[in-house]
Amino acid sequence: MTHQTESYQHTVRRTIHCCGIGLHSGAPVNLAIKPAPANNGIRFFRCDMTSGLHIQALMDKVVDTCLATTLSDNGITVSTTEHLMAALHGYGIDNADIELDGIEVPIMDGSAGPFMLLLKQTGKRKQAVLRKVLRITKEITYHDGDSLIRILPYNGFKVSGKISFNDEIIQTQRYSINLTGDRFAKEISMARTFGYVEQVEELWEKGLALGVNLSNVIAIHWDRKTVLNEEGLRFSDEFIRHKVLDLVGDLALLGCPILGHVIAHRTGHTQHLAFMQAIANATDCWELIEMNKNGNHSVLDQVISSTKTAGDMIFPFFTPQATHPAISTSPSC
Repeated sequence: MTHQTESYQHTVRRTIHCCGIGLHSGAPVNLAIKPAPANNGIRFFRCDMTSGLHIQALMDKVVDTCLATTLSDNGITVSTTEHLMAALHGYGIDNADIELDGIEVPIMDGSAGPFMLLLKQTGKRKQAVLRKVLRITKEITYHDGDSLIRILPYNGFKVSGKISFNDEIIQTQRYSINLTGDRFAKEISMARTFGYVEQVEELWEKGLALGVNLSNVIAIHWDRKTVLNEEGLRFSDEFIRHKVLDLVGDLALLGCPILGHVIAHRTGHTQHLAFMQAIANATDCWELIEMNKNGNHSVLDQVISSTKTAGDMIFPFFTPQATHPAISTSPSC
């Protein structure tokens, strides 16, 4: 049974601790993932700041999408959330409180793998509340120049990605996955973030990417034929797998599992956010449903109410917005 077809919400079995460095600050960060009650969702707390203030991990809290996904609310900010969010979603965690003592989620090895390993070692606990699921009923499409994302009705959660580069080491890569916990862990979670060596050097000059090194980023050689990492690539198509990982992590900010097939071409965090806003606006193209107790999503329970009413009642972040003044819209991000 996949986490998408599990009837009930889940949280982590016990508190998980880890530490690492921030990708941009280079500063050490301590992180804890704590159990949380049903209907809590994922919340971020900055324990180095005022106690009790938090950010709900939802798309309307995104304030920057350049280089990473950054959330902000209540005067606190957390950056580089996408890999941890992907791991939580991939493992089927609906509710958790995340505490960290810095502005960035630690980059670990540049993938979601270390988070996934910790989650699997700890385990999850079923909660006595049924899941709410966003089921796509009609196609929704978002265009941004050469970037394209669309979602189709599908009896499960499937993600298909495509990237096209002129570089010999990347070229055109495609990857498609029916997302289950096992497949996410084996095929997607270990794919690392990547970048060109000269881009990293430029970021260093700007005081960014201070935590970048060959243990947490795939560095593409100046010749565009090889990587500088001595161990090479973990997958021959690790680049597209990481893009799919980022997409899964960003889509988790919708706040609930999805039943649909997402198809993305040449996208990044900025396009992912705009696509979620397009979903929120397309209230005639989705239904908010509650899982049936037997866990078989082919016989999902009744629609909670009309789609728009359900969106207003359960997901207050589903508020149509043409633009967000704080969101970076640079096409290079």
